[in-house]
Amino acid sequence: MSTMGTLPAALGPVTELVGRELEAAMLRERLRDPLVRLVTVTGRAGVGKSRLALEVVREIGAEFRRVEVLDAGAPGTLSALSAPPAPPALSAPPALSAPPARDGQQEPGRVLLLLDGCDHEARPGAAGALEALAGDPRVVVLATAVEPLGVYGELLLPLNPLPVPGPVGGDAAAADPHELQQVASVELFVRRARAADPAFALTPENAGAVAEICTLLDGLPLAVELAARRMRLLPAHLLPVRLRDRTTVLSGGPANAPERHRSLAALARWSCRGLDAPARALLGRLSVYEPGFGLSAARLSAEPAVDTLMDRGLLVVVGEERGELRLAVSEPVRSAARDALAEADGEDAARDAHAERYRTLVGSARAGLRGTGQDRLLRELAAEGANVTAALRRLRERGDAGAAATMALGCRLPWLVQGRLREGLEWCDELDGEGGPALPDAVRARLADMSGVFALALGDPQEAVRRHRHALALGKGVGDRRQNALVSAHLGAALLEAGDPPGARAVLVTALSALEAMGVTGGAAGAAVSLAGVLRAEGDRRRAQELLDRAVEVLRRSRDGRGLAHALRKEAALALDGDEPARADRALREGLQLFGAVGERTELPGLLEEFSLLLMRTAPAQRPRTVRLLAAADTLRAATGAAVPDEWRSAAERARTDLGARMDWTDFALAWAEGVRMTASEAVAEALSAPAPARRPSSGPAPEDQSLTPRQVQVALLVSEGMTNRQIAARLDISEWTVVNHVRQVMRRLGCSSRVQVAGAVGRWA
Repeated sequence: MSTMGTLPAALGPVTELVGRELEAAMLRERLRDPLVRLVTVTGRAGVGKSRLALEVVREIGAEFRRVEVLDAGAPGTLSALSAPPAPPALSAPPALSAPPARDGQQEPGRVLLLLDGCDHEARPGAAGALEALAGDPRVVVLATAVEPLGVYGELLLPLNPLPVPGPVGGDAAAADPHELQQVASVELFVRRARAADPAFALTPENAGAVAEICTLLDGLPLAVELAARRMRLLPAHLLPVRLRDRTTVLSGGPANAPERHRSLAALARWSCRGLDAPARALLGRLSVYEPGFGLSAARLSAEPAVDTLMDRGLLVVVGEERGELRLAVSEPVRSAARDALAEADGEDAARDAHAERYRTLVGSARAGLRGTGQDRLLRELAAEGANVTAALRRLRERGDAGAAATMALGCRLPWLVQGRLREGLEWCDELDGEGGPALPDAVRARLADMSGVFALALGDPQEAVRRHRHALALGKGVGDRRQNALVSAHLGAALLEAGDPPGARAVLVTALSALEAMGVTGGAAGAAVSLAGVLRAEGDRRRAQELLDRAVEVLRRSRDGRGLAHALRKEAALALDGDEPARADRALREGLQLFGAVGERTELPGLLEEFSLLLMRTAPAQRPRTVRLLAAADTLRAATGAAVPDEWRSAAERARTDLGARMDWTDFALAWAEGVRMTASEAVAEALSAPAPARRPSSGPAPEDQSLTPRQVQVALLVSEGMTNRQIAARLDISEWTVVNHVRQVMRRLGCSSRVQVAGAVGRWA
């Protein structure tokens, strides 16, 4: 048996790892593998490579004959390692050639070398030294580096920043502190904040600020720790204000730490060491981009320096949209690069170039937003939303009111789809106010009309009427018949929502006639949908259906998915008036699919509520699913800031009351909590997975006639509520395996091939 070694003092004091359980386990496994010779932990500066390596070596170092910890950047280290025949510090005593390893044991005499900081000037020497060590089978090397060393046989363990909080109902401040602390970056922040101030605690009041801090810092452990130390000086809600402009203000690392770990400014300088001129120039240009930009939007597809920046962790992948990577310059490098750009008087030029690119992007997308390619364009503009807003701010700052107004007008549909209603309204008012006299009346009229659309979407039809009328007044002197007809169509929709069907009818009939005469098919279809709503309110269902049929046909031909989904909502309402739940269900499902394709946020909550109410009527056994959908709708609407119409508020409240009375309170609360956490896409998928309504055949057998036992009937009912086998087992106090057998019998006896079909069969029992 091999003799266990003594750990060197160079390992330093014990430090706790937060959120690195998986990486630590993988590293331990690789170092224990007798076939592994070199493992390199890679990742950007400040991500915690050295700390992970040191703690893993501390845990398993005693399994090796000897452990050596060396700083690759220290003078003489690499030359000593590469000196033949073997590094002096690692020369093995005769005992190392003792017996072969037995099962579960390391080979006797194996030496573990931790070579830390193989970066910049030390990188070529480290690679050469490791190649020299490759001839000694007793040596296992654990290296840390920003980039792979490129040595044959090298195994990589990439280390990413810690996860950061995602949006909760569109508002991180609404997060539950207990749930928020389960996010690794927040957990690290809280632990380090308590070390600096023992009285610190994560509370509902500071949870949003802490979440924002961790997000602004990209979850980079060193940055999070430096920010947490500031809790002894600043309250949590003030720190994000300082960090939004520049994260490099953070400093105060331990005095015995390397210089690059004492401040984020020093870390950024160290990270950029050795970059060539093209890479530095590109980094400066990209520092003005908001995180989440695409290669095509930033025109980076042919830039050779992109790979260099990505290899160094200076440009990182933050997501993907339809096959295109979303990128960001990592913090604190982004802040430092912007500082350098400003010092060189290059920031204005970089921001102007950025603004021009996104102005062009928005302008080129306008033609396709009402037709083929709508879903792709809307999702691309949503992904680039932060950069579009930054470009607008730049145009406004430099006094280019006309360009800013034109760009904002191009954002009308994207902002509606993204649920950025209040922001859109504020931009309209701000641009009209600032550029008023300088803007032509035609542009001001369009801004006023756009603001009315946002006001209506926010649930204020009276304000929408006022704004549309103002737009018409401005447009009279312009003489643009097409634009005035479109504004009239929007005014008619607002009048209908404001409770004035006769006024809406008068405006919409004129607008529809004008738009059809001018061949404005999309605008005419929208006016027809609104007029169908008026006719429905007046009880003329036949003419309303005729108008809707024409509008739906036009919208299908033009491939206007969002407009079609809006029309299908009206069609579903007409179907329910005529007691045709199956037709209403088909219309709502298609609408949900279309909204899901474009990433809709504004109208989706209303459609989810309408679908939920229909589900209550056609599938009473789907109560948990209905609760989840109502909760998701409520949360998604709150994220847009829109008010719910009174009639829908009362209908939703009645539905919640009824569901609460018919369900066990714990089940209701659990389903509601699950719905609150759903994203828009998850809510759409949840709705579409519900069984479609079907009429019960007059001679259809009841459950008892299909030879279901009472227990199997119970299981079938719980399956129809969306419960898993484990949940059913807990509810009925039986084993999960017994539930599996019952489910199989239920499916066989009901002739079903899936749990969804079981739910549909149960729905027909009601």
